[in-house]
Amino acid sequence: MMTGVLAPPAASAAARARPDTVQQGLSALVHTDGLPAALASVKDRKGRTRTYTAGVGDLATGSKVPRDGQVRIGSNTKVFTAVVVLQLVSEGKIGLDATVDTYLPGLVRGDGIDGRHLTVRQLLQHTSGLPNYTAYLGDDVRYFEPRELVDIALQHKADFAPGTKWEYSNTNYVLAGLIIQKVTGRPLTEELDRRIIQRIGLRHTSFPAPGDRTIREPHPHGYHRDSAAAPLRDVTVMDPSWGWAAGQMISTNSDLNRFFTALLAGRLLPAAQLAQMRTTVPAAYLGPGARYGLGIVSRPLSCGGVYWGHGGSIPGYETRGGATDDGRAANIAVTVQPPDKAAMKRAERVVDTALCR
Repeated sequence: MMTGVLAPPAASAAARARPDTVQQGLSALVHTDGLPAALASVKDRKGRTRTYTAGVGDLATGSKVPRDGQVRIGSNTKVFTAVVVLQLVSEGKIGLDATVDTYLPGLVRGDGIDGRHLTVRQLLQHTSGLPNYTAYLGDDVRYFEPRELVDIALQHKADFAPGTKWEYSNTNYVLAGLIIQKVTGRPLTEELDRRIIQRIGLRHTSFPAPGDRTIREPHPHGYHRDSAAAPLRDVTVMDPSWGWAAGQMISTNSDLNRFFTALLAGRLLPAAQLAQMRTTVPAAYLGPGARYGLGIVSRPLSCGGVYWGHGGSIPGYETRGGATDDGRAANIAVTVQPPDKAAMKRAERVVDTALCR
């Protein structure tokens, strides 16, 4: 359990009689959308936290969903990677507008691709035009070295000229991770652990070691459908190395709440770098009103204002959530990638419900 987590205060009889809207939302994802399990952690302005579960943690045994269980957080990993890059910017070791070739000379070359004309900022903001290597992986689930992932991307033509468009590409963050390693002389996982995980006490967050295919703490099983008509397949045990700096990490909803809250409160970045991180461009692909900064997404809330987070999609798990500037935070996870956009919108609506209560 996280330190400082408080039980919800005693409620009036009228409040107790009202169904909890977050619980209702999670239950609908299970019963209406057919997702095996859903989990959430919600923190209010006063720091009080509630955790929620719905569904079944293991379809084979019918076991309960572990409260605040660990999940693979997919592209939420990008925010961690971006924070380390921006810390190194604040230390004068990386320049946001320096070229990729400054740190990885000669590595990034291809059809319409030249690391001498790509900047670190363009990597973090997905405005580089680099092809997305995950579009070409197929079903080859094995251990990948980061350089292999870059090489897969470089076999394909640039999507557009650097700085002219926004388009999501995991390749950007693999390169960002390689830059971190080059500049620090240490493995990415050590920098993430030292600079973020240990610093703010994320006790249930980790970057799996090479060859580690398991989720080590209590967790719901993750499932995948090869097609809309196919049965659910348990993919809990898998090699996540193909995600690396773009998507390899494991965490809990409560740890993600702690991370995003600490980030927005200025506990991980100086004010200048946090302001750069929050300088955004339109990213309609991620939903109406979504904007992408340097590794972080702002999304509008139905009750006004925005929340800052990211989200992640990886076989077995889908995560959504973030935090507001006044200290509210909510993250949810489901144990299969939602089958359609409508189901995804309903999942995102649970986050909005939690933050707007």
